[in-house]
Amino acid sequence: MRAAHSAIPQTAHRPIGERWTLIAFVLPALLLFASFVLWPMIQAFWFSLFNWNGFGAPTRFVGLQNYLEAISTPAFQVALGNIFVLIGIALLIQMPLALVTALLVAGRFRGAVFYRLILFMPYVLAQTATGIVFTFLYDGQYGLAGLICEALGIEPVFVLGSESLALPSVAAVMVWKYFGFGMMIFVAALQSLDQSVVEAARMDGANRWQVLRYVVLPHLRPTILLVSFFAVLGAVQMFDLVMSLTAGGPNNSSQTLVTYLYTHGLSRLRVGYGSAVGIILFVLCLALALFYGRIRGGRHG
Repeated sequence: MRAAHSAIPQTAHRPIGERWTLIAFVLPALLLFASFVLWPMIQAFWFSLFNWNGFGAPTRFVGLQNYLEAISTPAFQVALGNIFVLIGIALLIQMPLALVTALLVAGRFRGAVFYRLILFMPYVLAQTATGIVFTFLYDGQYGLAGLICEALGIEPVFVLGSESLALPSVAAVMVWKYFGFGMMIFVAALQSLDQSVVEAARMDGANRWQVLRYVVLPHLRPTILLVSFFAVLGAVQMFDLVMSLTAGGPNNSSQTLVTYLYTHGLSRLRVGYGSAVGIILFVLCLALALFYGRIRGGRHG
């Protein structure tokens, strides 16, 4: 009995110690989050309620006028539409391409590591450097596009100067640069697949397509959701590639929300207006994150 009574205080005090340990580890992260994420977002929302150029204290309160102006501006509407176009390309082209290439190079064969390295290399390149390189490739007079036009005997096509071709050209660079990142995630997931399950399916008479459909793809379902989420966020936050390729032109045809914020907000010293666009971008990213969390939770459920 004495031993039992002596053990009671130790058991009762252990959760308190665990709580303090948890607080000690979580508190620094919470402070960093509050300092570098939460507080700047609160400030941005406050600034978005003013007509402010960034100098001095904001005094000209305009309420929601900056938000209404952004929503009614044609250039903002184009930028918002371009975001959804890039999201569609990321989900329908970039992610499937990453999956297919991962299925091809995930096996253990001679040269597999080399092929993975080559396919992953575009992701390592700096975005601005990638944009500069493709600016020369897209040049209708001296670049690869010019050589193709010359070989076909047609007039030079200046891809980045065309309102109808600028955004698809940016999207092509986006797919080329980022599909390797998703490929490596898929490769890691494929290598974690229990090969005994695959062999059992083959022994039961399943062909390659059936193994892929009923064994491999169900195993990759969480990874597909994760890669899709990264691809969508990358498309929403596209900035460096657009600025180095087209700077949002011509005629705002290739603007994204981030480039629009920079071009029509910060560059023109309309910090209040740019803050409103930033809040809209934040809400969009938050909605996508919550949608992803709901889908993933539903999958697990």
